[in-house]
Amino acid sequence: MTATIYHNPNCSTSRKVLEMLREAGEEPKVVEYLKAPPPREELRRLFADAGLTVREALRRRGTPYDELGLDDPSLSDEQLLDTIAAHPILLERPFVVTDRGTRLARPVERLHEIMDPA
Repeated sequence: MTATIYHNPNCSTSRKVLEMLREAGEEPKVVEYLKAPPPREELRRLFADAGLTVREALRRRGTPYDELGLDDPSLSDEQLLDTIAAHPILLERPFVVTDRGTRLARPVERLHEIMDPA
């Protein structure tokens, strides 16, 4: 299995998912998205593959979500993607991609849906 984790090392859930991948014998590609935000096409693909809308992939807690008025339903996906690009902290985490699919691993148990059976 090959895996990629979109990781924030300051997030306990993200650290736990990374630990779970390593305990399963996987050394995933780690994308620290706060340092190197993914391009919008990669984000679109990530969200689509995970079965999420752009809005569902937004993180509210600990972000400028409220200050930026992102609860406004009139904001388009393009506007939301622009905002994620400007403020990558708004990306919910951790997203994990494996050969078996893509998931937002929140709660961490969702990771099992895309890991190889033991």
